[in-house]
Amino acid sequence: MCGRYALGVRMAFMRRRLQEQGLQVDEAPSDDEVRETYNFAPGNFGAVYRADIYPSEHGEGQYENDDSGPHNTSRTQNRDGGKDEQTQSSSQLHYKIQSMKWGLVPSWTKRKPDYGSLMRTINCRDDSLVEDRGMWTSMKRKKRCVIVCQGFYEWLKKGPGGKEKVPHFVKRKDGELMLFAGLWDCVSYEGEDEKLYTYTIITTSSNSYLKFLHDRMPVILDPNSEAMKIWLDPTRTTWSKELQSVLKPYKGELECYPVPKEVGKVGNNSPDFIVPKKTEPGVKVEGDGITDQNIVKNEDDPSPTKDSEWSEDNAPKPAAGIKRERTPEGPGEVADEEVKKPKTELRTPSPKKVTEHTPVSKRQTSPAGKKMRSATHNEKPIKKVNVKKADGSHPITKFFST
Repeated sequence: MCGRYALGVRMAFMRRRLQEQGLQVDEAPSDDEVRETYNFAPGNFGAVYRADIYPSEHGEGQYENDDSGPHNTSRTQNRDGGKDEQTQSSSQLHYKIQSMKWGLVPSWTKRKPDYGSLMRTINCRDDSLVEDRGMWTSMKRKKRCVIVCQGFYEWLKKGPGGKEKVPHFVKRKDGELMLFAGLWDCVSYEGEDEKLYTYTIITTSSNSYLKFLHDRMPVILDPNSEAMKIWLDPTRTTWSKELQSVLKPYKGELECYPVPKEVGKVGNNSPDFIVPKKTEPGVKVEGDGITDQNIVKNEDDPSPTKDSEWSEDNAPKPAAGIKRERTPEGPGEVADEEVKKPKTELRTPSPKKVTEHTPVSKRQTSPAGKKMRSATHNEKPIKKVNVKKADGSHPITKFFST
């Protein structure tokens, strides 16, 4: 939790809206750098808002590739707040929206992780950050960020054994963009020069409003709030109770409702996914009120989904790709209810029952003038009685004189 969210807005709109809410946005990616979809899944490139410290005389961020933090021994730190006053006074703050891949990959990773490993780092539990140890230690000190979206999906388990899962969409009641607390990192794989930026979403216990849906929820921050300023402050380079206190259940107003089940398949995309499911009271509508014309099936995500548990999410997980056989006529896919026409076959008699038909003139006669048995009945043939001629009898022609 969360394992799927909506990001169906352009970067220009996002930048303008954040600025209208009082946030400083000095830089933003182009539209093609961020995946614009109402069905945003792990592995896609999302919009991440973060602060960076730019030295006055240079154009690169100071902490991007520094895993141990700033090495300026002249700075002073506040142990309670973890603020680096020297760095703040000698540099200027730079805030930007950056394109990053969902599923955090630590900077020390040498090889590209498989999909299963990536799925384990799409979320970070708030209680895993309490102690100053573990894989999140370097990120929580100086690589904190905010993930921007429209809202997130959660699947409600229903029926015997929770086999039926009904997707729900959660958004702010005021309709504004939703901001998640997160962590980010930058990695360059062994033998590669390209830098890959990745992120994770921090989760906490659900508030009373979402308890029925799931026991976990993302940490939601209000734009330009004090909590958000503390979280994004790059001068806080040590973890503190003040930073930990930011990670708590959301107290603002949220709206949650069932949405079309088609959102469960990665690759499907439709604005109807964030709209309440169209149903009449007491009447179940087939297709959940959504038509195939409204769904865009993205060719980049052709893989089906399988019903599998994630560590903190009930969303269907993308399944491994299946190679489909193709014939010269086209794809080897057949509709589920395709009617097959019966084939008409010529029946041939058994070889034992085959009778050779020959012309009448060539028919064989029975040997020794033996009468053949009738083919239509089983009666025995009548024997011909030979009558002996009487003595002295002559042919009739003998009585005629020539």
